Amino acid sequence: MFPIRYIDPVFRPPSEAQSLILPVSNGCSWNKCTYCEMYTAPQKKFSVRDETEILDAIRRCGEQYSNQVQRVFLGDGDAMALSTRRLMTLLAAIREHLPKVRRISSYCLPRNLRNKTVQELQELRQSGLSLAYVGAESGDDEVLEKVSKGETLASTRAALDKLGEAGISRSVMLLNGLGGRLLSKQHATNSALLVNLTQPEFLATLVVSFPQGEARFRQHFSQWEPLNQQELFAEMAQFLQALELKRTVFRSDHASNWLVLKGVLGAEKDRLVLEVHQAISQPSSARLRADWQRGL
Repeated sequence: MFPIRYIDPVFRPPSEAQSLILPVSNGCSWNKCTYCEMYTAPQKKFSVRDETEILDAIRRCGEQYSNQVQRVFLGDGDAMALSTRRLMTLLAAIREHLPKVRRISSYCLPRNLRNKTVQELQELRQSGLSLAYVGAESGDDEVLEKVSKGETLASTRAALDKLGEAGISRSVMLLNGLGGRLLSKQHATNSALLVNLTQPEFLATLVVSFPQGEARFRQHFSQWEPLNQQELFAEMAQFLQALELKRTVFRSDHASNWLVLKGVLGAEKDRLVLEVHQAISQPSSARLRADWQRGL
């Protein structure tokens, strides 16, 4: 029997494809974002998993996979909702039973860092937590309010700065098209502002999508009109052009994207902007994904 009890559906960032997914909580501690369908299933109601169960799962994984596991992703939606004490206990167990692990990461809501000090985060970093995925989604306060994110540019910036000061790498995720036609320009401009202010180590963009329909989203944002493919590219070009980054690894290769972009910002900014403009002016030669190849 596999040593970990999973509750479907299980999510993880694309770059954690080779990681051991270790749930330390169920669902998301906020779970009010109207664009998000990840943790809305009834069985995904938020709760912190029993510490004894997690420690037993770590021990059993060590017995079976001690020499195979090199990366661990702490699930579900926000492991940082756990207390620092509990996280330290789990990280110590990973070090003991999975000695080959070189990277431990988790999703991170900005709101759940408000009660954690930089010193606490430094202790977590020293214990092995080296990467936090922060779904900022937008740097624009109006967009964030309309999608019930529960954050602002200022609150997200504060969390990213705190992580950076503690030495934990930050992977920031933004949603292309989240502001719709009405707020597209300010969404692009202020998202670039957030990234410029915080200089994260990693940056990723996804295209907002609604496999289960738009009804829930439109209850709070009735004026929202989706961007077509060319408008999404135009928003991306505006966003990239406004970036002033020293060294950030950029990926726009999630399955939701029509256009795959990869590079280092700012060294490759001009090339990336050119690729987007070419997709706008010459879409037939841009090697875009077909609709059937895309997904959430």
